[in-house]
Amino acid sequence: MTLCKRRTGAPLASTVAVAVAIAVACFSAPSHAAGDNDPANDVLIRDVRVFDGARVRQNQQVLVRDGRIVAIGTTVKAPADIATVDGRGKTLLPGLIDSHVHSWGEAQRDALRFGVTTELDMLGDWNRLPALKTARASLARTEDADLWSAGAAVTAPGGHGTQYGMKVPVLEPGADAGAFVAARLAEGSDYIKIIVEDFSAHSDTRRIPTISPEQVRAAIAAAHGRKALAVVHVSRLRDGRMAVDGGADGLVHMFGEPGDAAFVAAAKRRRAFVVPTLSVLATMAQAGEGGKLGADARLRPWLTTAQADALKASFGAAEPKPAVLADAMKNVRDLHAAGVDILAGTDAGNPGTAHGISMHGELDLLVRSGLTPVQALAAATSVPARRFRLDDRGRIAPGLRADLVLVDGDPTVDIVATRNIATVWKNGYTIARPQPQVAAAAVGEAMPAATLVDDFEGDVGGGANAGAGGVLPAKIGAGWMQTTDQMAGGASVVTMTRANGALAVSGEIKAGFAFPWSGAMFFPAKAAMQPADLSARTELVFRVRGDGRNYSVMLFSGAQMQSMPSMKPFVAGPEWSEVRIPLNGFNGADLARVRAFAFTAGQPQGAFRFEIDDVEVK
Repeated sequence: MTLCKRRTGAPLASTVAVAVAIAVACFSAPSHAAGDNDPANDVLIRDVRVFDGARVRQNQQVLVRDGRIVAIGTTVKAPADIATVDGRGKTLLPGLIDSHVHSWGEAQRDALRFGVTTELDMLGDWNRLPALKTARASLARTEDADLWSAGAAVTAPGGHGTQYGMKVPVLEPGADAGAFVAARLAEGSDYIKIIVEDFSAHSDTRRIPTISPEQVRAAIAAAHGRKALAVVHVSRLRDGRMAVDGGADGLVHMFGEPGDAAFVAAAKRRRAFVVPTLSVLATMAQAGEGGKLGADARLRPWLTTAQADALKASFGAAEPKPAVLADAMKNVRDLHAAGVDILAGTDAGNPGTAHGISMHGELDLLVRSGLTPVQALAAATSVPARRFRLDDRGRIAPGLRADLVLVDGDPTVDIVATRNIATVWKNGYTIARPQPQVAAAAVGEAMPAATLVDDFEGDVGGGANAGAGGVLPAKIGAGWMQTTDQMAGGASVVTMTRANGALAVSGEIKAGFAFPWSGAMFFPAKAAMQPADLSARTELVFRVRGDGRNYSVMLFSGAQMQSMPSMKPFVAGPEWSEVRIPLNGFNGADLARVRAFAFTAGQPQGAFRFEIDDVEVK
């Protein structure tokens, strides 16, 4: 899905913050390694139940020396002075592998805290690739999970993967896919990710460009000609069938629509694997799986504020679509029953997910889709290691890297026992797992008793027009500001004018951004994008007229300035009409910390105009 947020450091100007929150990017430097208090990467884990990646072994001794597993068995000779860990009543697992993430900022550190020792990035900054390769080849102490990455994906101009405010390579219509793939591998991509996505699975009206079936087949052949894996992003059965028939090694999403026996047979025949990413499909279905995971007392204390917010987030204000998750889970059940390899991957970085913790939810979803607990654990360890050629991990065996997770209980019988994490080892070193010092997020500033935001009568503290970055004052809050996708590299334009007792907004949605927007934004607090407490308010009310287009109100809220907005649609017809939107109808909104309301146009491209008046938050 790759609809992710860019981590930011220093405070941003309000318009930039808005752009980041809407359009976002998955590119930044990895976090730096730091030591803990362990003296060495040697340990003996005694009397422990072991899931070795394929089978369960009781009452085992596992010896680690210099960051590698050197022996496993019921009787293991070890130096008398080696550090020992009592494994009675516990299960030792290979470090978990998340086979679909989008990693930036603290993602690798967040992952490791929850026992995910390896992540496979499916779209990221190719400039990081040399440093990632060096880091994962080392057995040094680290606080980061290892990361493999596709780097830049194979996508069309204006296609999925181009919308994150950073210039990325694109495969032009009719261009040589072989040369494009060769360039990605020269940059250091560990595998090739191909994006087949026209957005038809997500919208009845919105479409974005995608590459052709001929280019898909050529890209797969080019990757295979250079001994690289080729995996494909799909959202539709038809595209999954085309990719598998074209020789794809695997699909990195499961489509949320009914599959069929022909597709299952083709996947089995061609030995393709599937990474279902049920976690993010659950978000699209509005199933609330992320929120429930974040509330689990076994996991919650190790969440950062940003992770907790991400797990509660959703994709706008779409209505619940339970069939999306149900169909995807049925497809997984059918594929697994046919013997198709299933790999656990979360698409962490998207709403409703968070690095590390979401793997524990994904394992549960896989079991609910027909895998046994042992098979689900294999899907997160030995199976991705085998399919992605990660030869030094994914199993507990002599000679392999000592990336290990010790949990209380027996997840080979009850999969949710993976959440009872006792110890994580990376390269044989014990990982310190301090609980993040998360201060309670302050409630936003109190709102005045008045409910009228603006009736646009008279000159309220300024001129009638807002120039680039300009602000029009309102009766309460920080006022109105124009906003467009130009902050994320788009080309849409807008003009905002206070005239004739209304706010007139006009402009043009232009090509240049996959998810364009343009419009006007209101900040309810005294400073732009600061939180305001609207928990005692129940309804947004305004009058509108315009050109008959569909528009959206986006509500920005939460402890983090860059949280994903929630959206509700409205129509601006030719005559004045009143729009009333219950605030609790904005899915996932934090009404104690509301940062902005944006009134925006989106697709289709072209000119737009609307006027709003008598805006109230009652």
